Amino acid sequence: NGSFVLKISPIGDLLTLLAALSWAFYSLIIKKMAGRYPTIFITRKIFFYGVLTILPAFLLHPLHPDTVVLLQPAVLASLICYVLWNVVLKQLGTVRASNYIYLNPLVTMIASFLILDEKITLVALGGAACIVCGVYWAEKK
Repeated sequence: NGSFVLKISPIGDLLTLLAALSWAFYSLIIKKMAGRYPTIFITRKIFFYGVLTILPAFLLHPLHPDTVVLLQPAVLASLICYVLWNVVLKQLGTVRASNYIYLNPLVTMIASFLILDEKITLVALGGAACIVCGVYWAEKK
């Protein structure tokens, strides 16, 4: 939105760190499994166990099943993204694939400029430059 706000949030920072560690752990496990099982099989198992672990939450907030929800673009996109990520892990390896995930904010910035007519600020350009340099540097090693 054009403004620059730097706010320290220990809980948010901890959650962000835990999310990054979870994704790293997930990627390492998938890489080990990729040599033994097909990508679609792995993704199907992940979604199955994901649903299984979220079932206790439905005790607090009962589910009102609607099969149309499963055909929404967001659900299908999520499934496709996990399949593609698992393929990328198999092809590039965990470390190299994880380096490219840092391009997500850059793609988001460009897409929001093109689709939503959002402004690209100097701070955003500075962040984009840092991202590109970091990915380039990590790939170079």
